[in-house]
Parts: sequence; C-alpha cells; structure tokens
Amino acid sequence: MKKKQWHNWGPGEQPQQHYLVQPRALAGGGDVRHVSEFLRACGWRDKSKTGGPLLMQSPDRSVRIAYDPHVQPGGWTLHGAASGHQPEWWAHLGRQTPVEIVAGLTDALTQPRSAHAPNVWAPLHQQRWHTPLNAEQATATSPDGSAWMQYHQSPDGAAMWWSGAKDQQGNGWNAQFAASTPMHLMQAFSTALASPEPVMRPLGRVPPSTQIKTTSVSVLPSQLSAWQQARITAARAATWARNTARSTRPRTAARPHAHPGGPRARR
Repeated sequence: MKKKQWHNWGPGEQPQQHYLVQPRALAGGGDVRHVSEFLRACGWRDKSKTGGPLLMQSPDRSVRIAYDPHVQPGGWTLHGAASGHQPEWWAHLGRQTPVEIVAGLTDALTQPRSAHAPNVWAPLHQQRWHTPLNAEQATATSPDGSAWMQYHQSPDGAAMWWSGAKDQQGNGWNAQFAASTPMHLMQAFSTALASPEPVMRPLGRVPPSTQIKTTSVSVLPSQLSAWQQARITAARAATWARNTARSTRPRTAARPHAHPGGPRARR
C-alpha cells in the first residue's frame, strides 16, 4: 500500500486518511451525495420524504431517480417516461455500484446530447477490454476480468443491457438496463465504468478485496469540501448557461394567415 502526503496544510486542520482505489468498479458504493448534489445543482427536484429513500425528479418530470439501500436487492432505480420517438426506459444499479460510475449515467441526463452517434463499446475498446469473437451475446470484459458489459438477448427476443463487477471473494454489484435506454446514456455509463482513474474512499470504507490497489493519501477537510464544491459549481454554471441560451434564443415570427372570408393571395 503506497502512501502520499499533501503539503501546505492550513492552520487548525487535521488531515484525514483516505485511499485512492483501483479498479474503480471494485471500490464500493461511496457517498450518494456525489450523485444527488450534482442533480440538485442542475435544477432537479428533491422529492425525498423525511427518513425515506432518496428520490430525485428531472425539471421536466420525465425522469425519476431513486436510491434505497434498505430493500432487497436495493440500490439505484431510474425510470424515464416515453417522449416522442423515445420509448419508456428503466435501469437498476446495485447498491455497491460506485457512485462515480452511477454519476456517469446520471450526469449525462443533465447535459445536451452530442451530435455524434453514440457507441457503447468504443470507451471499452479504448481501455482494451476483451471482446470474445465467438460469444453468443455482445460482451466486453475488463483486462483484469473483474468487470463486464453485455447486451443480452433471450431466445424469446427480450433484450436488455447487463453490467457489473465482482472480485474473487464474490463481492460486487450488478446493473440492468432496458433495451430502450437511450444509447447516449449507455455510452456515458460505459465510459465511467471503463475509466482508469482511481476513486477516493475514506478510511474504513475500502472493500476488503485482494483485487484492488490502494494508495494512501492524507487529505484536509477543506480540500474535500473544495473538490465537492467545484463539481457543484460547474453543474450550476452549465445549467445557467443552457437556461440563458434558451431564454435569449430569437423566436421565429408566426406566419400571418388569412381569416375565413378574407381576400386570397394571387398565385
């Protein structure tokens, strides 16, 4: 286990021990506020009841996100209503899904879609995930074999996305997505899943897995707060910019129309 020391500690602050964990898929759930505070900063409504599970609703009320660790199997549930050409969709992610991977999906719900066609497999191929040539289902597995992504189709034609991670001790999580889940959301999820960047966990919150690599770091509370606030500030700024652009967009003037009985234009 490596150890790293942060310098320039402020007066009166005591550093706290944290760990950088790799691979991120085996890092454990983490702080739910990493997801919820970002959504709140983007204008999502907090519909949670006192003492109840987390429940967030998008500004247009088309998407609902819930987190409940106290039911079986527990974890994250997302539901998107049908809209235009987009059919209804859903997703469920186990409670040990790292919040940084969940955020890859939920952050994308707050952002405009890219003009490029989404490709769920591209982020996995970029990180050299294995894709068996003769597999019955479209599948990709992480280089260490601990995480996977699959498009599963049953003989009766029912299909869904399936993902997850598991260590040699059997600890891990599963995630399922409706086949109708928008592809740009699935690509955002696979990007976060395959990211080689480590995630941070406090002392006592690191899973006892022989397959993870940890680096010990001493962090000031003010540093943690600053990092968290930077994420929230960025969300607020992006939301403000989008709302401002919409409100200042020139409106197309309505075309005049002839009233019944009025004169007709000559052709």
